[in-house]
Amino acid sequence: MERFTISLDESLAADFELLIRARGYANRSEAVRDLLRREIEADRLAREEAPHCVASLSYVYNHHERRLAERLTDLQHHAHDLVVSAMHVHLDHDHCLEMLFLKGATAAVRELADKLGAERGVRHSSLNLIPVDSSGQDHAHARPLT
Repeated sequence: MERFTISLDESLAADFELLIRARGYANRSEAVRDLLRREIEADRLAREEAPHCVASLSYVYNHHERRLAERLTDLQHHAHDLVVSAMHVHLDHDHCLEMLFLKGATAAVRELADKLGAERGVRHSSLNLIPVDSSGQDHAHARPLT
């Protein structure tokens, strides 16, 4: 473990202490580690240096839009290697929320998210990517579909 010291002005230090308490951290070090991890991951994603990821994609759409549900399902089936799970929620008479849990090559996940979000009738699409150190390979004990 490497140690380093930082200096903060009183106002920033007080705000940091409030954040630590609000989030339930046991100490400053763990809070700083989490902040650093988050920034390093965001930087890797911004520079496209995170080849693999897990992600959640959320989008709201109007289910009355002609054949939209069918088109969205078709896109998901064509990306069956990326889509781990899907959740569908009826928001009101006209709108549905879908949330997809994705895993795979970051570029492919972004491409799928862009395609789904660009479909006519899809609103409020949001992708949350988390870089992972993984080759994307399945576990050796995975069972084939029958």
